Amino acid sequence: MKFTVLTLFPEIPRAFFESSIMAKAVERGIIAYDLVNIRDFALDRHKTCDDAPYGGGAGQLLLPEPLGRALDSVEAYRRGKHVVYVTPGGRPFTQEKALEYSRMDELVLVCGRYEGIDQRIIDYYVDEEISIGDYVMSSGELAAAVIVDAVYRLVDGVITHESLDEESFAGGLLEYPQYTRPSVYRGMEVPEVLTGGNHEEIRKWRLYKSLQKTLMNRPDLIARARMNGTLDGEAEKMIGELADHISYKNDRRQGRMLRARQERLKRAASKARQDAESHDKE
Repeated sequence: MKFTVLTLFPEIPRAFFESSIMAKAVERGIIAYDLVNIRDFALDRHKTCDDAPYGGGAGQLLLPEPLGRALDSVEAYRRGKHVVYVTPGGRPFTQEKALEYSRMDELVLVCGRYEGIDQRIIDYYVDEEISIGDYVMSSGELAAAVIVDAVYRLVDGVITHESLDEESFAGGLLEYPQYTRPSVYRGMEVPEVLTGGNHEEIRKWRLYKSLQKTLMNRPDLIARARMNGTLDGEAEKMIGELADHISYKNDRRQGRMLRARQERLKRAASKARQDAESHDKE
């Protein structure tokens, strides 16, 4: 698979492609990449790539001419190339989308900067607008790296299938807790079931903990798994056992947060009084 990244700052994604597992995948020929500097396609000697938006407003937009020429240089219009513009206004990036991308021949990623890019580039070249979350970043390169990282590891040969099958979202749930040596750390012991050697009990414990974590942190995934029919009778029984426990734990968490907030307010009020008294003495 090939990743082509169009950017004003190629040094940012280059570090990712030259490090760790990605570097090994590139060396083995499983992954290829091309980093295209949009400034190389600017029309003036100052390498200008941005300008103010029509209609006014804050910030700058990437000019269509340099970016369009950069996309033409990589033949973004050719069949087998999927052009993605990374933007907060795009559709949410998910594990399912990462899996879809991993089966493509080439992913062309357009990294935005400033206030974004000219809409005409989106209309003419872009196949899909994708967001990595409901927040805004100054660097489209970092957002593109998130997508690359999630996708390339799913390409056959990069990581073993066993590792991928055990991860969060692989079965629609979050991953269970993991432990390694030493068996006791700061008085905390590894759960006994994991050291007993009974693989069936380990499987059940991991499913239980996976359901517990998902219920606490991402209950929406449980609802989705039910809609998709991926939860069997064993999982549903565990969810029933967990429901009251999770509710109680969440109530305790909310209580701790409320008490901590009240304590902060007390300290702030006490400090304000001390400052006022000190001021009066002066």
